[in-house]
Amino acid sequence: MTTNSIPLGYLRNTAGHLVPSELISEIDKTRDALVLEIVEKVLDLRAIMADFKVDTLGDIGAFVELSAEKYGVKLGGVKGNVTLCSFDGQYQLKLSQADVKIFDERIHAAKELVDICIHKWTEGSRIEIKALVEHAFQTDKEGNISIGRIYSLLQLDIADEQWQQAMKALRESMQVVSTKAYLRIYRRDKPGGKYEQLSLDLAAL
Repeated sequence: MTTNSIPLGYLRNTAGHLVPSELISEIDKTRDALVLEIVEKVLDLRAIMADFKVDTLGDIGAFVELSAEKYGVKLGGVKGNVTLCSFDGQYQLKLSQADVKIFDERIHAAKELVDICIHKWTEGSRIEIKALVEHAFQTDKEGNISIGRIYSLLQLDIADEQWQQAMKALRESMQVVSTKAYLRIYRRDKPGGKYEQLSLDLAAL
């Protein structure tokens, strides 16, 4: 038997059933082999990229610590955004940190307060705000509310006391659950030239 518990001479179909190899057309078997070969390479590449990210972030963090120690400062890790350049300016590394936020149960209280405000304003000229609010509280397929759309509400300059209370509830409902690090690498061909990102996206290669 193979490592994935499929007996020799069989393939598993999309319904999960074992099918004897002799009953499968050559083109189907060739396609299956090609897909599995490429997927295996992708998994290996993902592992290499994961190791690269860990090593690179560690190296940048160690350098930032070293640089800070020159001024008698102990940082205890990279915080915020960092840009490092090669001596000739040809290459540039940009490390950015972004908080991953979610909404806790207070988002429902905030929505109720916003609805109260909308109900008061429905008779007036602020009907466009109702559409904006409904859009902001829409959820995706996983039931998550967009942080960006909620920020659009927080940017509105509305002096209404209940609205301000609702915005306070919105801010307090946002919780930071983790921080993601993004590393971008840039190159330029000549001094003063425009930096171009060295993309790791297959479509951009």
